[in-house]
Amino acid sequence: MSASSTPTASGDNQPSEATDSLAWQRHLPALASAAAGINEASDAWDTVSDSLCDADGWPLDDEVYADGKVRRDAEAWKHAEVFLDRGPEVLAGVRAAADDPDYAEGPISDDLRRLRGIDTTLARAGRLRHEWDQMMALMEGSQPGSLQLYQERAEEHRNSEGWHYAHELSYQGPALVHVGEHLADRADVERQTLTERVRVALTRSAPSARGVPPASPPVSPSSHPPAPGRTR
Repeated sequence: MSASSTPTASGDNQPSEATDSLAWQRHLPALASAAAGINEASDAWDTVSDSLCDADGWPLDDEVYADGKVRRDAEAWKHAEVFLDRGPEVLAGVRAAADDPDYAEGPISDDLRRLRGIDTTLARAGRLRHEWDQMMALMEGSQPGSLQLYQERAEEHRNSEGWHYAHELSYQGPALVHVGEHLADRADVERQTLTERVRVALTRSAPSARGVPPASPPVSPSSHPPAPGRTR
């Protein structure tokens, strides 16, 4: 490899490496949508739950009330699983990108503090999903009718247990998204600055910029004295 090609290779690799280190940011839209979905499920239930109870807060119809909670839990768990699939990568990415000043003060310090418990939330929700997968694996040899009935009941139990974790993710999730968006924007600015610095360095290292003296300006004919005439 020639000496002149070395800066070009180095300059091309640096922005690419920076982009790869931010691969987690592709998950941010999905996490934002999942957090909003959990809150929507919770809000929809809160809107009707009071109307299903008497003045003392007891359900007027136990079956109708229970069915409403089942629907809420199922919808919330669906969105919680998005955090199980994508959240750990984003969490690792933002923790690697955040620095000490980010935790001490600034626009994401409060959100970073809210993330302290998200590891426990994701771990326990992940354990719940793992238990569900194990139960379904054990039931693979069951008769179709009994399998469907058992699966419905097991899903209802899983979703009910998972509501607590989904509820926690409804406020931990937006914090994670906000931190991720802030750090990704900052990294974009830093990457653009790095790219510009590489471009300037390459321009300076080009052959035309390495001490080649500028061409002499054209000389006007009037600046030369007239040639002496020939004597006869």
